[in-house]
Amino acid sequence: NLQRVSQEKLRVLLDTEGRDLKAGEGAVVVLDPVGGVKALVGGRSYRASPFDRAIKSLRQPGSAFKPFVYLAALESGYTPDSLAYDGPVNIGGWKPSNYTKRYRGVVTLRESMAQSLNTVAARLTNEVGAWKVVRTAQRLGIRSKLHTQPSIALGTAEVTLLELAGAYAPFANGGQRVLPHVITRVRNGDGKVLYRRRH
Repeated sequence: NLQRVSQEKLRVLLDTEGRDLKAGEGAVVVLDPVGGVKALVGGRSYRASPFDRAIKSLRQPGSAFKPFVYLAALESGYTPDSLAYDGPVNIGGWKPSNYTKRYRGVVTLRESMAQSLNTVAARLTNEVGAWKVVRTAQRLGIRSKLHTQPSIALGTAEVTLLELAGAYAPFANGGQRVLPHVITRVRNGDGKVLYRRRH
């Protein structure tokens, strides 16, 4: 049922907002907290385009990458209540701005993440080290090649949707890395269990 609903919702989204944004394709991945695939949609129509965008398509995750920045900061001694400055920033000639082009001044990390503030994510990455952000993302399950340029803070390296969803699972399950999987059990014709996935 979840697979069917996911397919239908993706088609509706592509036919409405997608049309306005000139987005002809999309993908959906729904995992449980231990990495079990509950729904996976690789595109609008397999018949029309069999390329699986959920598993094979590399795309920049953008702000969806920011949780790895904040986790790296927390592991470096920051807290959700630590203060940061949301304002113009220049990191080696790179001058990221917020999507809204407005700034809020002093904010907590909690507020910054909730508002997806680009300048704070960039500053945090510069302070804790881009290499630490990359290592954090990899530890949680990102396997695609990631660069260590400052812009990694804003998700400029390409990943697949499946690995990104899998790397989010530890935020929901108490910190355990998962391996996204489809098969949990294999039985023979007599019902005998030949394989059972252990978590």
